[in-house]
Amino acid sequence: MKKATFLASVTILFSISLNAFTLGTLGDFKFEKMNQNVYVMHGPEKEPSKENEGFMNNPAVIESQNGLIVIDPGGNYNVGKKILSEIEKLSKKPIIAVFNTHKHGDHWFANKNIKEKYPDVPIYALTYMIEQVKDNAADTWYGILDRLTGNLKGTKPFTFPNQGIENKQTVVVDGQTFIMRHFAKGHTDTDILIEHTNSNTLFIGDNLIINRFGAFDESSSIVENIKLLEKIKNQEDGFKKYTLYVPGHGPSSGEISKTIDPFLDYMRIVLKGAQKAYEEGMASYEIKPEVDEKLKAYHSWDAYEGQMGKHLMKAYSEVEMLDF
Repeated sequence: MKKATFLASVTILFSISLNAFTLGTLGDFKFEKMNQNVYVMHGPEKEPSKENEGFMNNPAVIESQNGLIVIDPGGNYNVGKKILSEIEKLSKKPIIAVFNTHKHGDHWFANKNIKEKYPDVPIYALTYMIEQVKDNAADTWYGILDRLTGNLKGTKPFTFPNQGIENKQTVVVDGQTFIMRHFAKGHTDTDILIEHTNSNTLFIGDNLIINRFGAFDESSSIVENIKLLEKIKNQEDGFKKYTLYVPGHGPSSGEISKTIDPFLDYMRIVLKGAQKAYEEGMASYEIKPEVDEKLKAYHSWDAYEGQMGKHLMKAYSEVEMLDF
């Protein structure tokens, strides 16, 4: 009986290892088929930490006839090994292209893992994004992630994107067509949104985040991020109704309102509070309790306490600048 129990346990563990990798108490992570030939691994909905080993984004894979195309492979070399291993469980086809959605390292530092195995693979990103990460953005994000996770060993030297792309450019890889969309500012000033026409999927990057909050830095704009999500929702400026919407963090969905409304409504409430404070001659911290009350639905989102006040200050500064 003991031998049978042991063999059963080994079988279960082997089965799990074939289908997912585990991050402590956060659970198992694997690629799920979301739409035709599109697979997404939804990372932990938490800030970078030792527990999640710096993994929190949504790597995606598109399978073509002759290869695999990866979008945002992950945030460090060590987790990148695990993500690459999961990609190889999907198919033995080679990786033939990579796309990076923006400059923040939690999405692209694992380029290195793919480049080591496929030295000639093209890695696409906005031309301006490539300039920024080669300047100082990569080192800035390395410092942030290493301080929070202690798991960046092996990530340097960085593997930068090597194929610059621009707004509205179409990239065809092995019969798979990708349309790039860039707006001057949103989550950052280096973002591309990627429309995969074959599966009618829209990869929105960190212009859309669900169940957690991140920072808006000096290259970001809450006002413009709102406008961008409104364009997607209203199917304006070249956007249409998609079968699948993939955020940079949080669950993907084919339901546009379910996917976009939570983060969009959050930013609208924050911006409205900032506008009221500015018009009434108040500081952003003075209106924070009122805004906080209106944001009860978001109190459970990861990093709410640490980020909401900063977002309110950011929105206030944008309102002030617009008045000038």
